[in-house]
Amino acid sequence: MDAQSRGRAEEIDPADQWVLNPRTGNYELQLDRSAAQQQPSVAAPRRPTSSARTGAPGAPKAPKAPSPAVPGPRRGDGPPGRRGGRPRKGGGGGGRRKRILVVTGGTLAFLLVAGSVGAYLYYDHLNNNLKVTDVGDAGTGGFKKDQPINILVIGTDKRSGAGNEGYGDAESVGHADTTILFHVAKDRSNATALSIPRDLITNIPPCPTKQPDGSTKTIPGEKGTRFNISLGQEGRDPGCTMRTVKEITGVTVDHFMMVDFNAVKVLSTAVGGVPVCLAKPVDDKDSKLKLDAGEHRLQGEQALAFVRTRHSFGNHGDLDRIKTQQQFLGSMMREMKSKETLTSPKKFFSLAEAATKSLNVDSGIGSIDKLTDLAGELKDMDLKNITFATLPVLDNPAEPEGQKATVVIEHGSADPLLKMIQGDVSLTEVEKKEQAAKDAADAEAKSKSDALLQGNRAPAGDVRVDVYNGGGPGGAASTTVSWLQNSKGVGKSSNRGNAPAKVDATQLEYAPNQADQARALADLMGLPATALKMGTADAAPKTPMKLTLGADFKGAGVSLTAPQKAPEDIQRVEADKAICAK
Repeated sequence: MDAQSRGRAEEIDPADQWVLNPRTGNYELQLDRSAAQQQPSVAAPRRPTSSARTGAPGAPKAPKAPSPAVPGPRRGDGPPGRRGGRPRKGGGGGGRRKRILVVTGGTLAFLLVAGSVGAYLYYDHLNNNLKVTDVGDAGTGGFKKDQPINILVIGTDKRSGAGNEGYGDAESVGHADTTILFHVAKDRSNATALSIPRDLITNIPPCPTKQPDGSTKTIPGEKGTRFNISLGQEGRDPGCTMRTVKEITGVTVDHFMMVDFNAVKVLSTAVGGVPVCLAKPVDDKDSKLKLDAGEHRLQGEQALAFVRTRHSFGNHGDLDRIKTQQQFLGSMMREMKSKETLTSPKKFFSLAEAATKSLNVDSGIGSIDKLTDLAGELKDMDLKNITFATLPVLDNPAEPEGQKATVVIEHGSADPLLKMIQGDVSLTEVEKKEQAAKDAADAEAKSKSDALLQGNRAPAGDVRVDVYNGGGPGGAASTTVSWLQNSKGVGKSSNRGNAPAKVDATQLEYAPNQADQARALADLMGLPATALKMGTADAAPKTPMKLTLGADFKGAGVSLTAPQKAPEDIQRVEADKAICAK
């Protein structure tokens, strides 16, 4: 840690100079002539400006200024055997006054390993550890505090880092080896971590990428190809993977976090090892994983071998490897949020160093301040409300029997699961803890929403509607009008082409005297109550309603109403549960 450059005493581990203040729950950096002189501080100094921060690699040294006085501990808060908290002689004053950096305790753990990220509250001097990639408009550019958050966690197969050259293709540019769409609920009570198989056959859209000279190059899209080449191949950046995930799931990604093989080794080591359980002994010559049945604590090379193994569990395929990785990530989350980690300054700051050195992120979260904001949104989430799931797939029917190497989406289970994520519906039973006033407000809003869909419905032949494409698939307005006219009897529907602006969610605008038409069209198309937008003035006779198909629209006849329960057959595991790999 950079405490080495801040006058730390010789032979004192820098991590041991951080002290947990039991009153505030904050870690405070105590720098004095000896460890015995360290005392918890009550107040934090003003945060230094970026130009005056010390310890950041490459940062200019700020001119010395008198340190502000820091209130001492209250009576009874001093070290053992020294009640009253009175400082020893020489413990303060002059140029030796303590400079204290306060970091709020608390944590969230996203995990990157070949799919896992540990996100803690970081420090300004760690900014230079981060690698930042400009992905243009591939994401939203910033999460909103009153909206769901969608983060794409990418684990690449790039063999960077000491000792990783011998793993398979040493020349790999880094493909999307493990990819998790991490959806955080609007109310921050729950999250779904959806794994996307790397061998999924999908379409990769055209992708604008930033070049080293500042110019933008658009990489052509590909149809019917493996998902994992959405990164690396032809120079594709993480923004290309973000665009591909939106194409697959219908979910707009806010940010990405990416790491390579080395992150698994350094994060598992920093946390002191990750507990895993094996239902049977393993001896995998390819990954070099050799373990007896039972419980183990893995770190470094062994941890990497565990998440890489394909021939040890299940049917020896990639889908079973995903399941093993999810179990590993859940265990790492539990370890990171454990008391043993959060109350150990050495582990806490080792994790901060390891995580920031491993991370590549988009510019929207490309600083410690922005990551701190994100962690603040997520730190209180209970692990029992974080569910790992895998996008339902089946063997590619285009490949001959005995030579199945790729998969395709199994829409029967995938579509309702994706609708739940799009509709911000939890996969777990979340214990609600809202205040009575908020409960009443929600109940009133639901009552009004349900009322929109109650009452008389107009005959299909009386429904008048203009259809616009505001973000749906190409030609969606035309195909929807054709479906309404030919399959549903809505003859008074018209295709108005592209909408003036794109919208994320499909919406139907109507006047109060068109409510019966709106209800009828909502039933026919499977529109949720939230899609209905009623105006304030009645419409003139023969005036059509306005239907704008948003980014959530998948096709005519595909309901937009999210189911309230996940399909029974999806692969899933809760982050708080320990499961033995078998």
